Amino acid sequence: MIHKAGYVNIVGSPNVGKSTLMNQLLGEKLSIVTSKAQTTRHRILGIYNDEGHQIVFSDTPGVVNAAYKLHENMMQYVQTSFQDADVLLFITDIYESEINHPETLEKIKKLKIPVLCLINKIDLGNQEQVLKRIQYWKEKLPNAEIFPISALHGFNKENVWEKIITLLPESPPYYDKEELSDRPLRFFVSEMIREKIFLFCDQEIPYSSHVEVTAFEEEDRLIKIYSQIFVERDSQKGILIGKEGKMLRKIGTEARRDIEKFLQKKVFLETLIKVDKDWRNSDSKLKKFGY
Repeated sequence: MIHKAGYVNIVGSPNVGKSTLMNQLLGEKLSIVTSKAQTTRHRILGIYNDEGHQIVFSDTPGVVNAAYKLHENMMQYVQTSFQDADVLLFITDIYESEINHPETLEKIKKLKIPVLCLINKIDLGNQEQVLKRIQYWKEKLPNAEIFPISALHGFNKENVWEKIITLLPESPPYYDKEELSDRPLRFFVSEMIREKIFLFCDQEIPYSSHVEVTAFEEEDRLIKIYSQIFVERDSQKGILIGKEGKMLRKIGTEARRDIEKFLQKKVFLETLIKVDKDWRNSDSKLKKFGY
């Protein structure tokens, strides 16, 4: 049997549904999803395997104009995804009239690899809106094949999937067939905690926070996880703790439920908060945090 394998990299603006799309294609929730922009900060690989194929999906941070060193490092993940892709999925939605980073669009136009332009959230619009977006992107990306989709509801997923399979090069697997991602368990645990911060907190809190798992102790019937949330100001720490500790308990409780479902085991989760001023603009801190 001929085996096919390749990198299918997902690129687009913040909040257009990149992470939802990857989770749908994989059938697993690897990338956290919220309604807030810039939820994804790292490049996350999700590996699909069957007997004849290995597809390495890559979810990248949303394309942004850098305001912090953190954003600059996030954009490096996007640039890397252009270099090793066998197929590029450029995802937009029916609301986006122009990608907010023209340099990225120019790079996509010049790519020699197949590009699929996926217009997401068509379930939220009407036929006229969808047709206008299709025509718009035909003019902007004449070499791309366009698919209107709903990542949330899986609409048109089968056609996108079949197209990806036809475009994969012949290759042996890049990763062990049992692997689901190149990231360790600690990373996904920290992301589940960070997702709850994005869901429950407003204004600058989600964007000023970073989560680290400091200890991961696996016992027969229980996994003990110790984590720290880093923020930039004392006032942010106060908001995260909340009145009588209610906000921090809510974040911890909801995160623990997701972690237990992911790990299929009972979890004890302890979460502390630490102030680390201006970590988003510190090269050394960003390196330490894995950005």
